[in-house]
Amino acid sequence: MTTITNSPYIVYILLCNDMSLYTGITNNLERRFKQHNGQIKGGAKYTRSKRPVSLLYTEKFETKSDAMKREYEIKKLKKDKKILISLQKTEF
Repeated sequence: MTTITNSPYIVYILLCNDMSLYTGITNNLERRFKQHNGQIKGGAKYTRSKRPVSLLYTEKFETKSDAMKREYEIKKLKKDKKILISLQKTEF
């Protein structure tokens, strides 16, 4: 996994082991991914019982505010729309 240095905030979509989706933001994707998979301490309570998780999609933002707005937009979508988003090219 590559660490992004040009953009401090990343919105991401994870595919959980039970086929559910999780959307979040971070400024260190590699660390956050390890947290979600239980490799290091932390991670969302939601993903703890749904491991392993896979990274489906990322989107870069210059400001935390912009990333939070996009995360909110994605979280409001139905699962099928989130899957369509994740089929777009990941920004890495």
